[in-house]
Amino acid sequence: MRSDSRHHGHHGHDEEDDFIEPPSKSSLKREMHALQDLGEQLVALSPERLKKVPLPDSLYEAVRAAQGFRMEARRRQMQYIGKLLRKIDPAPIQAQLDIFSGNSAAEVAKMHRLERLREQLLEDDRTLGTIAETWPEADLQYLRTLRRNALKEREAGKPPKSFREIFRVLRELQEAQDAAAEAQAGEGVDEHEDDGESGELRA
Repeated sequence: MRSDSRHHGHHGHDEEDDFIEPPSKSSLKREMHALQDLGEQLVALSPERLKKVPLPDSLYEAVRAAQGFRMEARRRQMQYIGKLLRKIDPAPIQAQLDIFSGNSAAEVAKMHRLERLREQLLEDDRTLGTIAETWPEADLQYLRTLRRNALKEREAGKPPKSFREIFRVLRELQEAQDAAAEAQAGEGVDEHEDDGESGELRA
């Protein structure tokens, strides 16, 4: 539409900028299907994983709602999610989903290691010593309570809330450690500034 009035006058722009060919119907269809697929992947995530995906609040709430819907209500909600996805850059979302789906081998290996550590903790509370060595900032008392509750849940056949919470805590500890390591490697300067909180500016 806009190209009709601007076809002839370039006003100092490159020709490519002046006449942009509208996307074809088939490419629009492909994009729509890709976003629908992305929406389906989001709805299939566990609440814990969903929190890890960089989503605007409106999209997060829409996905959480869709997880509780069925049949026609779910189909309508999926269309709404598709609309919301069209308004944002899906690349960061896809990157996080790739990690979840195992496209990042290192990430998957890390998750498996944390899962094994959780099992070891349930089997033997001396594993808390290993956790303390790996993450000195870990709240061992909280983990000890979670362990006790997780064992009770397992014996009583209750939903594994504490079991899941242990994994969340371990994952957060691992993420904080990874972030600190990245900051040290890439931006050591920031660390020095954090150490000195006197407010003096360096030249």
